Amino acid sequence: MALLDIRDLTVRYGEIEAVRGISFSVEAGEVVTLLGSNGAGKSTTLKTISGLVKPAGGDVLFEGQSLLGLKPEEIVRRGVAHVPEGRRVFPGLTVRENIMLGASNRTGLTSRQIRDEAEGMFELFPDIRRFGDALGWTLSGGQLQMVALARGLMAKPRILLLDEPSLGLAPVIVQAVFAIIAEVRRRGTTVLLVEQNARMGLSVADRGYVLETGQLVLSGAPQDLWANDDIRAAYLGGRAKVEALAH
Repeated sequence: MALLDIRDLTVRYGEIEAVRGISFSVEAGEVVTLLGSNGAGKSTTLKTISGLVKPAGGDVLFEGQSLLGLKPEEIVRRGVAHVPEGRRVFPGLTVRENIMLGASNRTGLTSRQIRDEAEGMFELFPDIRRFGDALGWTLSGGQLQMVALARGLMAKPRILLLDEPSLGLAPVIVQAVFAIIAEVRRRGTTVLLVEQNARMGLSVADRGYVLETGQLVLSGAPQDLWANDDIRAAYLGGRAKVEALAH
């Protein structure tokens, strides 16, 4: 049984069908990447899984149980944590306080335990350790992304939903963020990753899916997707470069 099973999922915003009957699965221990351009339905898919958007049809199964109808906080308690696009770190709280908020849906923890776990996050994210007492608004984009990832991991999820973690970051910071994603997986957390940066998204993935205008059009192992001419044209400009050279 897959850890996460998306079955014939359809999502509408008014008359607009943002997701059109997609089905895919994520096995425990995997990193699975959803690729696609802006408006393809990637973020909507994650929001539906985490209970922020209500689907028009289909089902979302986590460990064999439907998540539909559950409140987002209950979905987090089930083991699904969502790190949305744009980081969304609280600017008036310190880095440490932002990270500690990730444990807010876990019951039975003392303030001391939460604080100790937050300190432990600095082992995984050493680049932000020295900013533990700094306010959120003082951080760079890369630092904010690391805080957002640490906060998501404080929920102790079985699966982490990551939405565009490389967005707006310098290449060297992107490399650091994806190294952390690989380490998160190595430590046993399953990851469903949404990315436009196909090269980085597939570099850490076991499998990938490609969304276009709300529909799944391709799937496979990273090496198979890279071998596809359409993928190379869409994400590397391969076809355009070949045609330009021919002329």
